[in-house]
Amino acid sequence: MDWDDVRPKPKPDIVVGEKLESLSVDDLLQRIAALESEIERVNTELAVKRGRVAAAEALFKE
Repeated sequence: MDWDDVRPKPKPDIVVGEKLESLSVDDLLQRIAALESEIERVNTELAVKRGRVAAAEALFKE
């Protein structure tokens, strides 16, 4: 038996597309801050990967 199958998986704090009507103004502001932080994290990783692709392309062009 794999213990990962037994442990409950954590629920995400933010679910894209969920209804927002029940959230307060403060909840919505916190949600925006969390999503902006995640966008920044993803953009950072994207820049790293693009740099690696560019380096590989430069290496094989020679």
